[in-house]
Amino acid sequence: MTLATRFLPKWPFLTLAAGTAVAVALFGGHAPAAAAEDAVAIPAPALDEPAATATTETAVFAGGCFWGVQGVFQHVRGVTQAVSGYAGGKAATAHYDEVSDGDTGHAESVQVTYDPRQVSYGKLLQVYFSVAHDPTQLNRQGPDSGTQYRSTIFVADAMQRQVAQAYIAQLGKAGVYGKPIVTTLEDLKGFYPAEAYHQNFLVNNPRYPYIVYNDLPKVANLKQMFADIYRDQPVLVAVK
Repeated sequence: MTLATRFLPKWPFLTLAAGTAVAVALFGGHAPAAAAEDAVAIPAPALDEPAATATTETAVFAGGCFWGVQGVFQHVRGVTQAVSGYAGGKAATAHYDEVSDGDTGHAESVQVTYDPRQVSYGKLLQVYFSVAHDPTQLNRQGPDSGTQYRSTIFVADAMQRQVAQAYIAQLGKAGVYGKPIVTTLEDLKGFYPAEAYHQNFLVNNPRYPYIVYNDLPKVANLKQMFADIYRDQPVLVAVK
């Protein structure tokens, strides 16, 4: 899917320029009342990673278009980097045009580097399941469909797998969504940063129609539901 068609499932009769103008006119550059994926209040994980023994850890999450997922984690206190990219496939096919075909095995993903002394892996999972995406949508998210938009946690080690598995089971038992959670766990075999123009996309394009409708509400929900870890100034990816 090209940049110009990201928002077309919602406004198929608009050009990119016209769509931007209409979105700004309708929403004043802010999010409308309803978003593609609504936030859900969920309990914190009963099982989390042990007390921090390091100052830096990484986690990789896939939950639809990486613009919004990145934008959410850039506003989480304790996160020192959130990079949009691709995971699940081979290095040779880790390019936007190929991944968009849906047959590379890749998912649009975000690699989150964080300080576990400030925010735990379990807390990141709570944000991921609550505001970053809808874990009940199979191979799609909002207006985007295909396996490249699947809900997947790419686990780097046994601890991440154990915590993620336990949390999915906990949320499923609690029935907080009303529908089954379809999030899968995959071993992280590699993460490949996306092209420079995808980095910081939400921050750089707050009036882009797709961002206005689908992603700004996620950041607003983060601020409302996770005020204790919300940071107003996002941490940005240095783009060369």
